[in-house]
Amino acid sequence: MTDDAPEPPSGLRAMLPDLAPWRASRDFRRLWYAGLISNFGSFLTFVALPVQLKDLTGSAAAVGAIGAVELIPLLVFGLYGGALADAWDKRKLIVWTEAGQGLLSVALLLNALLPHPAVWPLYVVAALSSALVSVQRPALDSLWPRIVAHDHLPAAASLNSFRWTVGGVAGPALAGVVVAYAGLGWAYGADLLTFAVSVVLVVRIAASPASHEAAKPSLKAIAEGARYAWGRKELLGTYAVDLAAMFLAMPLALLPFLADELDAEWSLGLMYASVPLGALLVSLVSGWTARIHRHGRMVVVAAALWGLAIAAAGIMSNVWLVLLFLTVAGGCDMVSGIFRGIMWNQTIPDELRGRLAGIELLSYSVGPTVGQVRAGGFASYWGVRTSVWSGGVLCAGAVGLLALCLPKLMTYDARTDRHAAQVRDQRAAAQV
Repeated sequence: MTDDAPEPPSGLRAMLPDLAPWRASRDFRRLWYAGLISNFGSFLTFVALPVQLKDLTGSAAAVGAIGAVELIPLLVFGLYGGALADAWDKRKLIVWTEAGQGLLSVALLLNALLPHPAVWPLYVVAALSSALVSVQRPALDSLWPRIVAHDHLPAAASLNSFRWTVGGVAGPALAGVVVAYAGLGWAYGADLLTFAVSVVLVVRIAASPASHEAAKPSLKAIAEGARYAWGRKELLGTYAVDLAAMFLAMPLALLPFLADELDAEWSLGLMYASVPLGALLVSLVSGWTARIHRHGRMVVVAAALWGLAIAAAGIMSNVWLVLLFLTVAGGCDMVSGIFRGIMWNQTIPDELRGRLAGIELLSYSVGPTVGQVRAGGFASYWGVRTSVWSGGVLCAGAVGLLALCLPKLMTYDARTDRHAAQVRDQRAAAQV
């Protein structure tokens, strides 16, 4: 915080989200609305796609295989997408990838309307969607620091998390109803509409061309970003902790089967909504995050608690307790995500931000993607609930080991970190 910045609010106001980025930046508001709308639609498809696969195949392994087909595009385009984000106009990348996602929604809609929908298009669309998201997310993540003041970045991280969770709560909850009573076609059609609206909003934000120091997209440029990340052990820790947590304790592919096993098919939409609901509740009282400076410790503690909450959800036989612990898990994941985002945005220089955002994408996306395969495979051999609770226990243990192996993550302090100071000075000089 700058010396002339106002004192942080106290009491109840200190718990509420800080709206300073919203008031200060018109582009932030437009991008926030675009993300809210497209996320809402994406969560409709997020629920509809595994439900359709379950109905067509009846196999937990087939549903978990969605992660397998998403993995290679994620690995390839995540890293290259980061290099593109540093070298190209970030707004254009976001617009074109958003439009591409809309076309994939058209394909899902047409397949769902067939008398006998095919299985293979679901996997093809999942792979192509993974590629587009992998190109878009580094551009999106590296754009926020450009349109938000440096001191507003913690507040922006909380507001972006709130935006995601609103769609995450409303989308799955509505998807459960829409799929059950209106059909898959309506879910895919609504997703298409949200992408169209999002494109209209994003094209209105200011252009965001490459920094003059940015390297052209190439393997050399990608390697430069990787070397920088490897040299920053506190950053490496944030990647490793999230990768472990999501790989070992991401049970979403199993929720349709868990609902069946608990004889509570009606609860599927609520199960999908519970994790983002917990995140939403945390984001509503996220004002406290601005007063925390040891961000690495919060990442570790929250990730370990995520694993323990998932383990509890797998053990419980009462569906309401399952929903409760999934909600707790979502809140813990939100805390971890907020502090990871603050560390990334406040300490990585602009000319490397896209490439590091590509690595970040892998850290929080490869885990859930491969985790679906792990969860489905475990469930096939040892049962659905065993797959869920064992993953949570392994997650908590892995996070603890990583904290011991990467002490710089635990000692990171935003007030004294030299990288945070350098980025703060860089942004101040750019505004002169």
